[in-house]
Amino acid sequence: MLLIEAINRAEQLRKELKYHSDLYYNKDNPEIDDFTYDRMLRELEDIEAEFPELITADSPTQRVGGQAGEKFSPVTHVVPMMSLHDSFSFDELRDFDRKVRETVSSPLYVVEPKFDGLSVSVEYRNGVLVRGSTRGDGVTGEDVTDNILTIKSLPHRLKNAPAFLEVRGEVYMSFENFLNLTKRQEENDEKPFKNPRNAAAGSLRQKDSKITAGRALDIFVFNIQQVDGVELSGHVQSLDYMKSLGLPVSFYNRFDNIEDVINEIQKIGDSRGEYPFAIDGAVIKVDDFAMREELGSTAKFPRWAEAYKYPPEEKETTLLSVEINVGRTGVLTPVGNFEPVFLAGTTVSRATLHNVDFITEKGICVGDRVVIRKAGEIIPEVLSVVEHGDNAVPFEFPEVCPSCGSPVSREDGEAAIRCTNTDCPAQLMRHLIHFVSRDAMDIDGLGPAVLEQLVSAELVKSPAGLYRLKFDDILTLDKKKEKSAQNLLNALEKSKDNELYRLIFALGIPHIGLKAAQLLCQKFSTIEDIQSAKLDEICEIDGYGEIMAQAVVQYFSLESTGTLISELKSLGVKMTPSATKSEGGIFEGKTFVLTGTLPTMSRKEASKIIEDNGGKTSGSVSKKTDYVLAGEAAGSKLTKAQSLGVTVITEEELLEMIK
Repeated sequence: MLLIEAINRAEQLRKELKYHSDLYYNKDNPEIDDFTYDRMLRELEDIEAEFPELITADSPTQRVGGQAGEKFSPVTHVVPMMSLHDSFSFDELRDFDRKVRETVSSPLYVVEPKFDGLSVSVEYRNGVLVRGSTRGDGVTGEDVTDNILTIKSLPHRLKNAPAFLEVRGEVYMSFENFLNLTKRQEENDEKPFKNPRNAAAGSLRQKDSKITAGRALDIFVFNIQQVDGVELSGHVQSLDYMKSLGLPVSFYNRFDNIEDVINEIQKIGDSRGEYPFAIDGAVIKVDDFAMREELGSTAKFPRWAEAYKYPPEEKETTLLSVEINVGRTGVLTPVGNFEPVFLAGTTVSRATLHNVDFITEKGICVGDRVVIRKAGEIIPEVLSVVEHGDNAVPFEFPEVCPSCGSPVSREDGEAAIRCTNTDCPAQLMRHLIHFVSRDAMDIDGLGPAVLEQLVSAELVKSPAGLYRLKFDDILTLDKKKEKSAQNLLNALEKSKDNELYRLIFALGIPHIGLKAAQLLCQKFSTIEDIQSAKLDEICEIDGYGEIMAQAVVQYFSLESTGTLISELKSLGVKMTPSATKSEGGIFEGKTFVLTGTLPTMSRKEASKIIEDNGGKTSGSVSKKTDYVLAGEAAGSKLTKAQSLGVTVITEEELLEMIK
């Protein structure tokens, strides 16, 4: 390769790697798979090895991929949490062994599975868990202690523990819990996580630990970072010690030669489909700690360890047919049915085809030979078309809903095609599940099983039907006794007095989440005001865009929406703000943005104080922002506020203002 070619290619690779690294580590929303990313990184490493003068301090080859976000307090790692160098062939592992033996004699290697999750540090003082943090950039991570404490497999107290112990582990989500989570997300027409790793990372970095607790995360620990009062000479000894303390440690084996190591890696790879969790490789570590000291590290990798990455398994099969599923908000999702094929441990015969744009881009036709694989070793996806079948015709979306026969529509700029009938039977169950959920009308006792019985018995045909239920109706349901029937009626009656924004959210308007519903109700006081609101009026709401505003206008223009609102109103569901809502408060007309960690309260508590005093909160800083409430480790929002001249206040100043 010529120098000018190397310069151009290295620059292009750095740009692409930084982009994908940010999506993977910081936004938990990757666009490419790990194997593709690792190959790009290896190509950049090879270029920099051939042309060392092209190495830059901020090159992805010189740094750990992630960084500490601004949602949590920063944690400085006393012992850096380094990455591992990757190998993609057994010859590369043999080369690793050769380099190790050039420095030390007769090394023993420990082989462990490489988990596909989020790397964390967990600290214990006198046996009590005191802090958990993410890896971040290897030197500075995020304090996620409250979320770490929700992991049931991680003990909060250790018996016979040293005065201080810091361990490193990998937080992961099991396949079963991942499938349950994505099923809930799909039922609510939310964007599902792409794989268990992203689900684990996104769940651990939630500001609300209750959300994390509901995601059922797990952890394996695999390294001791620091320990006081205990002498350990090798890795196996440290793993055995952690197990003796009750910490969750995965399986491992020790070998004295690289060929046995390779055989073990093949064995682990062949069993990937049998594990209840995702692994993307295997890790080899020199066992002896004194040898590790002698081998040392580069700026990014230890020289005493290597990761072998398994390539994603891909198979060819034939697309037999395409069926259409209808979601809660009426989105039509195409699902492909394939000739069954054994892939990554299970038999695959179905896979989502996402949307019309995906089908068009891939040129997918029924009868095609296609390549499929499992994203994150679990969700089947179509990679490409190998060849078209005989007389292949591109699949075309239906012009009417397959469930109710109503016309379908597609908004400009959206990939989704929707059924226009809000009373569509296919939408009813998912709509009801959302309507009664905690952040919506919060009706205790109306779980999916009960709702399914109500729908099957034709006792409920819309959300309004829930408020028409009688005591005797509920007693006809399976396992419902008099007490539980009365409790359900009480919960329904209580929900009638919910704040208006909860009802707006419960209606399931496309693109309108809980926060957007709150902003809408701050702008318009009654349901009648919202029903008659113009597009430009809604666009004035700070935090709304034209797509969101159009969704509101379109939803309330439907005849079926008007009928539902009238029915709910006649059944006693409140359609106005709470009488206790603060009118003319000191923050009326003022917009706040919160950033950083506050000294004594959560952002949710601070937001409530602001809203109780007539103000509103927004997620982004703009010229319309009146105040930025900044705490410790405030990030880019604070910087933007300072550049725009927005007033920045502390928690103490906020409390003084409300006095």
